[in-house]
Amino acid sequence: MVVETGGLRERNGEREHAGIAPFAGKPVLAIAGAMGAVLAATAGRYGYFGDELYFLAAGRHLDWGYADQPPLLPLLARLMAAFGADSPFVLRIPAMLAMVAGVVLTALIARELGGGRRAQTIAAATFAVSVQMLGSGHYLATSTLDPFLWTLLIWLLVRWTRTRVDGLLLWSGVVTGFALNTKFLIGAFWVVALAAAAVFGPRDLVRRPALWLGALIAAAMVTPTLVWQAANGWPQLTMGAAISREVSEGWGGRATFVPTLVMSAGVPVGMILVCYGLWRLLRSERLRPHRFLGWTALGVLALFLLANGRYYYAAGMFAPLFAAAAVELEAGQASKYWRWIATWPVYLVAAVIAIPQTLPVLPRDELANAPEWARPGLAHEEIGWREITESVAQAYRAVPDPARTGVIAAKYWQAAAIDHYGPDLGLPSPSSPNRGYATLPRPPESARDILFVGNDPSVLVPYFTQVREAGALDNRAGVPNSSQGMKIWLATGRTGSWDTVWPELTDWGF
Repeated sequence: MVVETGGLRERNGEREHAGIAPFAGKPVLAIAGAMGAVLAATAGRYGYFGDELYFLAAGRHLDWGYADQPPLLPLLARLMAAFGADSPFVLRIPAMLAMVAGVVLTALIARELGGGRRAQTIAAATFAVSVQMLGSGHYLATSTLDPFLWTLLIWLLVRWTRTRVDGLLLWSGVVTGFALNTKFLIGAFWVVALAAAAVFGPRDLVRRPALWLGALIAAAMVTPTLVWQAANGWPQLTMGAAISREVSEGWGGRATFVPTLVMSAGVPVGMILVCYGLWRLLRSERLRPHRFLGWTALGVLALFLLANGRYYYAAGMFAPLFAAAAVELEAGQASKYWRWIATWPVYLVAAVIAIPQTLPVLPRDELANAPEWARPGLAHEEIGWREITESVAQAYRAVPDPARTGVIAAKYWQAAAIDHYGPDLGLPSPSSPNRGYATLPRPPESARDILFVGNDPSVLVPYFTQVREAGALDNRAGVPNSSQGMKIWLATGRTGSWDTVWPELTDWGF
């Protein structure tokens, strides 16, 4: 039986807009393909990023949780490493696929909001030229999978808002479970979104049994890592506090949160449309059924701002804001002075700005002499990991008693590099008291001496009879990064057991 009222059609209990536009397949898929091609062309130009090496190291020590993250990323890194190729390109395949899928999902969100072919194309193109999303597609990281999973979840919610098909809420629970096993940030989304839905609608969302059954699915999926956190004293909370301090003490502190977030949406297109989309979600009668998403974006922003979170924690809200802006542009709601923003020349300019800013398009040989503003993103931290490990191996071969000498790196990036490249160079498995690496294996009790990689050996002085300089790291490319020139020290004559010393060394900061 089909009943039509007020532009809505109900068929066997499923509500839908009678005039919803078809999916704009060709232009959207072309944009997604272009983004994928750019990401694939640059994925293997340099080397691993420091966090990627850490995920590989954590994957070699699989557990239900880690001090700084749930288990999904280390598991995924291990699965990609199982292909047998020591290749940044292979490791980054999931990141590339996630961002390409994000393009399509953003277009589908625009479609659910009532957008036609033009709106879907605008939304997809805005996502594709976003600095944040392009950069995320280059690295396998929690900051890549998390916004993708938020985008997928929001598509399910806006589709449910239109159709009231409760099976979508069950799938929302599954997606939430995967997101919780990537980062715990999705919890903030749900707290704000349900409060916004209760106030602004759709109020029946919180009354749907399927929503709470989906919540049970998500809870079951995250239970193992919560049990791990509880058994290990909730180190994620300690890490969160350390990150909050880093953000508050960093350049600009909270004052830079919103400007940096907005600029990461893309210059000039994304930063304009993310603001316009928020405004229209809060004001447009056309978008009234989805107004709760505008308030959710504001609430999530406020929560992460007050908690001194990193700006990109809120990037998962970009897709619905891009989509809302695109729908209103297509409907002619924007002032004529702003309609130029949704033209292809502007998107080409945005791509020309975003690609060299985020991806390693510069030849590797030119990185060392390039001015800082010309270096793409964090590309300088993809250089020289094997070479700096060879510096450590050279110092290790010179120690008096290698059999009783362990390796500790002050920072987790260098420890992860040594873990990855060290076995082929005769180095023992490294340890680090820094961040999540502190819960990976610590030095064995047989390691009476330590080769320490870090600029400040003062933390070792109380626990060893002698500490002397033994070398320095050299990436052999002349590229200034966090590893270049870092000191190597030999600490001998440990005075206490590692049970006593290791907790004193633990450092949760970067």
